[in-house]
Amino acid sequence: MRDAIIIGGGHNGLVCAFYLARAGLKVTVLERRPVVGGAAVTEEFHPGFRNSVAAYTVSLLNPKVIADMELSKHGLRIVERPLSNFLPLDDTRYLKLGAGRTAQEVAKFSQRDAGRLEDYGRHLDSAADLLRELVLQTPPNRVQGSWLTALPELIKAGKLGNRMRGLSLATQRELLDLFTKSAGDYLDGWFESAPIKAAFGFDSVVGNYGSPYTPGSAYVLLHHVFGEVNGKKGAWGHAMGGMGAITQAMAKAAQAQGVEIRTGCAVEEVALEEGRARGVVTAGGERLDARVLVSNLNPRLLYTRLVDPGALPGDFLRRMQAWRCGSGTFRMNVALSELPSFSCLPGSQAAEHHGSGIIIAPSLQYMDRAYMDARTHGWSREPIVEMLIPSTLDPGLAPPGRHVASLFCQHVAPQLPDGASWDAHREEVADLMIATVDRYAPNFRRSVLGRQILTPLDLERTFGLVGGDIFHGALGLDQLFAARPMLGHADYRGPIPGLYTCGSGTHPGGGVTGAPGHNAAREVLRDVARGQRARDLA
Repeated sequence: MRDAIIIGGGHNGLVCAFYLARAGLKVTVLERRPVVGGAAVTEEFHPGFRNSVAAYTVSLLNPKVIADMELSKHGLRIVERPLSNFLPLDDTRYLKLGAGRTAQEVAKFSQRDAGRLEDYGRHLDSAADLLRELVLQTPPNRVQGSWLTALPELIKAGKLGNRMRGLSLATQRELLDLFTKSAGDYLDGWFESAPIKAAFGFDSVVGNYGSPYTPGSAYVLLHHVFGEVNGKKGAWGHAMGGMGAITQAMAKAAQAQGVEIRTGCAVEEVALEEGRARGVVTAGGERLDARVLVSNLNPRLLYTRLVDPGALPGDFLRRMQAWRCGSGTFRMNVALSELPSFSCLPGSQAAEHHGSGIIIAPSLQYMDRAYMDARTHGWSREPIVEMLIPSTLDPGLAPPGRHVASLFCQHVAPQLPDGASWDAHREEVADLMIATVDRYAPNFRRSVLGRQILTPLDLERTFGLVGGDIFHGALGLDQLFAARPMLGHADYRGPIPGLYTCGSGTHPGGGVTGAPGHNAAREVLRDVARGQRARDLA
């Protein structure tokens, strides 16, 4: 019999499989699609043009995971962007962000803001450093039972409390702000000029169906800055070959440890016997058994579609049915005949701003209106668009002289009002996104040779991202840390013995981090070791 079955071959599933197999377990990964990688895949979307289909940029991938899996040995190479971000503001003004560049750029709009950047960065880094420490830890879990059962969690909570007490009062205040305030209020307290607030505030709405003035959105901003690229904190980069290069390297690392990977193998049901998970039933009707099952799916998808509801506690099932999903994301990939020439910075020859994250959202107020419009209309008539052109860094993605661009577009409603279907509005909204970029780069529309469109419904059908949610669940205070996915189950264990979770719906949340897979494997191995010791003593 297999020791473990991983349901879903996304990046966290592959990471979990690797660690379990490295510890000596016999592991099988079952993936519904014909290729592993989940939302982190590279595919041809127009003849001769390849791109990262859904996930499109890298920073949060954990350094320990990279090192343990020896991903560079398996072909992964990550390069840093020449600039962090470029914001075209109107026909004449723009803002560039990058190491050694940001202050002089911000000074064009506010000398005061330029002088505050270093202090802002220091405050944000102190909070991000704590987050970096916590991402590979299992949160303290609320448990029921005797004091002996609760003791390990009390010790864990005590260690965290001691760590928090060791922070300066200023850092504690900063953390309180970042975990409770809106990003808009937080940034308004630091800066006066709209461009720099827009540049930093964009991170607060990435994958977050909300306004930058929604309470709690400051944490989403923080979540996007705790990563690093090649040892540089907070940097963003490109995986050569696209995001699929990450998951293909992970698959090779897992297979080198003996992991069996089966693609085109959808799981239809978690098989239970005497209240314990014993195996899975595939779409083809095959029953596969294992000592433990680990799900890389959105937790709502797992517990409301694959598990017999009668086997779940009523309160747990009710909360899973109400698990908040939906990130307001409309994703596009476009094939280009030439690079965009921006009105504020003309030219179609490759320049540093073409290799950056290009943000079309000139102010926090623009982002706020986009959200409000999406709530009433179904999508914003003036949407937020981040465009990356990875072929400027990775020419092999497109034919010579041509380019590919990733468009990460917000805000759109996960479910359209009045029962309307995204299938009926896909092309209309795609045209709007192209037109939005064209307003800032007037050659853009005519340069588009082909496009791939992924509405929230497409993201759900293709990748299992419920409501198009790229994080497998909103990053709100009620769905973070010890409450992800809910109090009492923050330790990657669910209410059914033998069934674990390792996806982005667990701590530390979304993004291509590998951390949930790493942490879940550690908990599985602890339980396996306890079981082995019990058998040895019997």
